[in-house]
Amino acid sequence: MAVPKRKTGRARTNARRSANDKMSAPARSVCPQCGAPKLPHHICGNCGYYREREIIETE
Repeated sequence: MAVPKRKTGRARTNARRSANDKMSAPARSVCPQCGAPKLPHHICGNCGYYREREIIETE
């Protein structure tokens, strides 16, 4: 079984872990119907429209 000869330093460990910190928040777009922020390619949770058609009835 492969065993490291020397202890992995903190700099190398932190550099490996830093890839997870670079993840950004999901993209947001504006609903053309009501102007609320929504995820792209998703139904608007506020008005229920997608691509200028009502998919879900909301009141």
